[in-house]
Parts: sequence; C-alpha cells; structure tokens
Amino acid sequence: MLQTLSLLLENKPGALMRVVGVLAARNYNVESLTVARTIDETLSRMTIVVDVESKVRAQVVKQLNKLVNVLQAQDLTEERSVAREMVLLRVRAEMANRTAILKEAEIFQARVVDSSVEGFAIECTGDPEKLDEFVDLMRSYGEIEVTRSGLVAVTLEPKKLRLASPVPMGAAEEEEEQQERVLSK
Repeated sequence: MLQTLSLLLENKPGALMRVVGVLAARNYNVESLTVARTIDETLSRMTIVVDVESKVRAQVVKQLNKLVNVLQAQDLTEERSVAREMVLLRVRAEMANRTAILKEAEIFQARVVDSSVEGFAIECTGDPEKLDEFVDLMRSYGEIEVTRSGLVAVTLEPKKLRLASPVPMGAAEEEEEQQERVLSK
C-alpha cells in the first residue's frame, strides 16, 4: 500500500540521508521523494510516497519522528490533503498531429514550454492519475520522453503544526539501535 508522508525537518546536511536510511534499512520501497526549503531557510519540507504494508504505517511515522533533524512526520494517506505532481513530456509527432496534441494539452490544462519542428515539450500538473492519463494519451501521438517530479502534498486539516524539538545527537542513535535489536529478536 502506498503511504504519503509529509516531513518538516531541519535544512542541514545529512538530514535527507537519515530519512532515506531509515526507509532503506526496513526495506521499504520509495516511490517518490521531493524536498525543498520552506519560507524559513532553516527548514525543509519533504513529501515521500513509500510502499509499505498497512499494518506498519504508524510505525513508519514513529520511526521518522525519532530522527535527528525531523521536527514533524505526518501521514497524509487518509487525511484531507491536496497532492500534486508535475510531468515534463517531450512528444515527437508528425505535422498532421500537432493541432490534436495542442487541443489535448489544453483539455488537460497542460502548457507547451517548447516547440520545434520535431514536436513539443509540455508541462502538466495534477494528481498522479490525471498525469498517467495524459502520458498515455500523448504516447498515442508518437515517441515520448517523460520526466516526473514526484508527489508534493499539503494537509488541509485546520490543526496547527506541532513541532517536536530536535532529538539530541546520540540519543536518537541509541534509540534506533534499541529498535533494531528489538526487531531482530
């Protein structure tokens, strides 16, 4: 089952590695990961889509909340939230199909960002299902090349952000080691 996680973390070297390390150590497959600085330059917001069994979803959030640099990890899978992804697509098409491609792009509210004799570069934003449909449709017009951004999500819940103080160095590592020992038994 795909789980969408939103993390607020300190914008420091190694923060991304710690988060990915926890997921890799437990053999969870990361479907997408996006991270960028927030309006506060000292913080970053990360959206991760990870493939986990539904019974361990709460455990994943707990493990991420214990990491150094992570101020808040939140499961958005079943919360009211908005999630979007962007796709950049190049389609090579014959001249006869160019008008149809532009009409289809307009229907999907996509935007042509480059045009040449060979075809178009098109940007489209939306939920992943919409983008899948757009990519499948463009495939029918000719050879395509696709780059996807990964999911970006934000909660719509009115609750305030609850920031946990960063876990002091050493304490989190001891706790992780204890968890590893418990899991290995």
